[in-house]
Amino acid sequence: MGNSGRRKPPLAAPKRTTGGSARKAKARAPRRRARSRNPLVRLVRAVLGGIWRLVWGVGWRVGVAVSLVLALAVAYTYTTLPAYQTLIDGRARGSVTLLDRDGEVFAWRGHQFGGIVTADTVSPHLKNAVIATEDRRFYLHPGVDPIGIASAIRINLREGRGPLEGNGGSTITQQTAKLLCFGEDYDETRWQSEAEYVAYCRQSSIWRKLREAVYALAMEAKFAKDEILTIYLNRAYLGAGAYGAEAAAQRYFGKSAATLNAAEAAMIAGLLTAPSTLAPTANLERSQNRASVVVGLMQRQGYLSDEQASAALARPARLSEAAERKAGGYFADWVMGAGPEFLTRDTTEDVIIRTTLDARIQRAAEAAMKTVFADKVRDGSKAQAAIVVMSADGAVRAMVGGRDTTAIGAFNRAIMAKRQTGSAFKPFVYAAALELGESANSVVVDEPYCLDIPGSGRWCPENYTRDYKGSVTLTQALAQSINVPAVKVAQRVGLDTVRKVASDFGIDSDMADGPALALGASESTLLEMTGAYAGILNGGSSVTPFGMTDLRLLGEDRPLMARETGIGERVIRESAARELVWMMSRVVEDGTGRRARLPGREVAGKTGTTQAARDAWFLGFTADYVAGVWMGYDDNTPLTGVTGGGLPAEIWRETMLRVHEGLEPKPLPMQRPAPQPATATAPPPRRRAPGPIGNPIETILRSIFGN
Repeated sequence: MGNSGRRKPPLAAPKRTTGGSARKAKARAPRRRARSRNPLVRLVRAVLGGIWRLVWGVGWRVGVAVSLVLALAVAYTYTTLPAYQTLIDGRARGSVTLLDRDGEVFAWRGHQFGGIVTADTVSPHLKNAVIATEDRRFYLHPGVDPIGIASAIRINLREGRGPLEGNGGSTITQQTAKLLCFGEDYDETRWQSEAEYVAYCRQSSIWRKLREAVYALAMEAKFAKDEILTIYLNRAYLGAGAYGAEAAAQRYFGKSAATLNAAEAAMIAGLLTAPSTLAPTANLERSQNRASVVVGLMQRQGYLSDEQASAALARPARLSEAAERKAGGYFADWVMGAGPEFLTRDTTEDVIIRTTLDARIQRAAEAAMKTVFADKVRDGSKAQAAIVVMSADGAVRAMVGGRDTTAIGAFNRAIMAKRQTGSAFKPFVYAAALELGESANSVVVDEPYCLDIPGSGRWCPENYTRDYKGSVTLTQALAQSINVPAVKVAQRVGLDTVRKVASDFGIDSDMADGPALALGASESTLLEMTGAYAGILNGGSSVTPFGMTDLRLLGEDRPLMARETGIGERVIRESAARELVWMMSRVVEDGTGRRARLPGREVAGKTGTTQAARDAWFLGFTADYVAGVWMGYDDNTPLTGVTGGGLPAEIWRETMLRVHEGLEPKPLPMQRPAPQPATATAPPPRRRAPGPIGNPIETILRSIFGN
């Protein structure tokens, strides 16, 4: 029996499909979505699918097109960008740095630019502070930071603002693009003012943001990161007229931007958000508070160790002495206004002006003003005052244009306020008489006196004390500021002569036509009057007050303008001037100006009080300096109980006491007149005829203080 006809059994058992294996196989098989039998569901699914396919199909094409347009825009902008070095200084105007007579900086005007700094040469603390404050991912993004933008939008929405309002998420590169105004330079024919141009560059809109992004991407492609940072550090406005890190470092701390410490760097970086508001010259405490926030950012981002941050917070940055003083603002404004406009107010160059200002004398005048008003003027008074101190050649050494001694760009009462001069004008009446041959001992009769003025009728001048003294010398008449003799002398020498003498001494304002000229009915400025008195001191030559001695461009050795003296042509003989000085010294020794006496030093001067006491003056001099003081209200309200021999004389005295500290007393250039026989019959002194005499208190004050 054989098995040849039978099949051989398999060597292994056939593979079986168990229940588990079947489930796995089913799981691996692609699932088919169960088709709903609901026709509405099937329709919605079909519509949504179609929309998705349409959006995707259009979207990627639009995305490619937008990317292509963006790339072309960036490429085009790239080709328009110049070398980065040409973008560093973009000021529309230049700067003016003012130096005092010792060569020290005391004021800045215009757009300051201290010089070029780079990301490598600037203080590392400043570089780190700017990055920590403005763009901590500066070295990571391509010019636009999506993370920063998303964060800014989130913050804006959380605080109830629009997505593009408030925080903008701009990078340093984007801010630099805005500083460059996307390559559009200032054009006077397009924008009416620089402020309008700046506002245009800072406009915020979707379109401007897109343009800003394009320009930023092009800059990142064209320049290295540190080159962009260099442009930013040099072009950013940092308050107080300072453009760029070097100008700010010099302006606030008197040092180079390369040597800033952590606290100083944090203060400058903190200004970038609001330079005008946070400037330390405007509010040091607020600027220090902002700097402490920046120090905290630097610490958290690893730029400062805990010890360095603690030291910076413990010793916050302080202003330099020059920046802290804020001295000479009125003087600086005057010099800027007196110089040629194209080299001062509208200069496109960086200009250095050396001036006649004496910082010590300026501080003395400011301190005197504050002392008298604090001690002798009632709280809340709106009375104002002004002070000018100059040398006999017209070089102005100090100028205070109002009670706010730190003001800049304010109304300067020393040069802008034209006020009636009152009896302060009388020295020019007597100067004319002396020049025509009269003597200080010449006699004039003080008596009731009237003149018929064509077109105006009868005019009878009155003395301030309302009485008459009979025969008096010219010296006595000036010392006691008696009105009638001054009018008589002016009539005797001729009003035209008086007017010419005053004009030649530098009083350029229009002078009164009638006999009231002799009593100071004309208006003048304190600067003009002080300059005219300087002409009396220097021997009778005219004086043009000046404050600028040297003007040159930054880096140039040769000055464009220079001046050494303000002395002009002779007005009266030197002998007449010396005799007039002696007469004016009697005003201080025996007359209405006794409160201006300086211990151990010869002084000459003259008081002045106008009608109804709307203006009060004291002008005088020693052998070294001439000073003038005016006091009054800006709205011409009469002063109460104030005459030229009162508070103005005291301000003058307080000023000159400080000015002459450490100076050896010198004699005044004066000569006592030779005795001269009386030339007029003197009637007995008599009182004014009975009649209204005004307020009795006012009469008492007049009898005490004089005119």
